Amino acid sequence: METQQVRVTYDDVVATLPTLKTEEQLNLLEVLSLMLKKSVVQKEKEHRLLELEGLGAEVWSEVDVDEYISSERDSWN
Repeated sequence: METQQVRVTYDDVVATLPTLKTEEQLNLLEVLSLMLKKSVVQKEKEHRLLELEGLGAEVWSEVDVDEYISSERDSWN
C-alpha cells in the first residue's frame, strides 16, 4: 500500500498554532530551533576546495620554486 504525503504549508501551520496546547507550542518551537541550528551549522561546514586558492600566497611569494623543490629532494637522502 502506497502512502501519500500531504504537503503542509506555512499558512497551515500558523493557522493551527492557536489550537495547540502551550506545551505543544513550546515543543514545536524547540524542534524548529534545533532544525534551524542544524541547518546553520551544516552550511558553515560546507566549504569548497577552491576557497583555499591563494591561501598563504604571501608566505610563498619570495620563494624560488625550483630551489625549494631541489632542497626538498636533497633532504630525502
